[in-house]
Amino acid sequence: MGELGRIVARRRHGHEPFRDGDKELGFDLLSFWQWTASDVISNATRGALAEYLVARAIGAADGVREEWAPYDLLDPRGITIEVKSAAYLQSWHQNRPSAICFSCGKTHAWDAQTNQQDKEKRRQAQVYVFALLAHQDQATLDPLDVSQWEFYVVPTMWLDRRTRSQHSITLASLQRELRIEPVGYYALNEAINAAAELEKAKKRP
Repeated sequence: MGELGRIVARRRHGHEPFRDGDKELGFDLLSFWQWTASDVISNATRGALAEYLVARAIGAADGVREEWAPYDLLDPRGITIEVKSAAYLQSWHQNRPSAICFSCGKTHAWDAQTNQQDKEKRRQAQVYVFALLAHQDQATLDPLDVSQWEFYVVPTMWLDRRTRSQHSITLASLQRELRIEPVGYYALNEAINAAAELEKAKKRP
């Protein structure tokens, strides 16, 4: 057997049936999605949901999410974007709301076409979007309500130039050190474009 090329995922609609050969089993792909992804408060699913919200805001949600891409999203304008999420409220028992901190470490990019990893460790995207599910009332928490989210949009070079932690950044550092103001869902597209322009110009905060 020769080399096996990359398998490109196709977008599915959810009604594809599970089968035993030619026999349909009476349940479909949508039921699997409901089983695996209904807990949109959990960390893993909330992270993918945050990516989806950003993708919808910039018009990049028509394809299929790439799990192992070097960056999370490719804007129609060619801007590469990394999305990180955090929340005050978790699905487990809490004595108090979570302290907000986002991971933003450098990585070795992996190429799905060649199955090769870059030797240089760096941040792969031009722009970081730190998505905070900011709502703090457990009874009314709803990650599907975009009014409950805040988005902090940062040119990657501002993270690279930090003298403090290169692995993560707190909400306080975003607000005080980098002086980033949050934007809402409808302002994301413009904020990402502005951050990309700053990244190109290499301007300091």
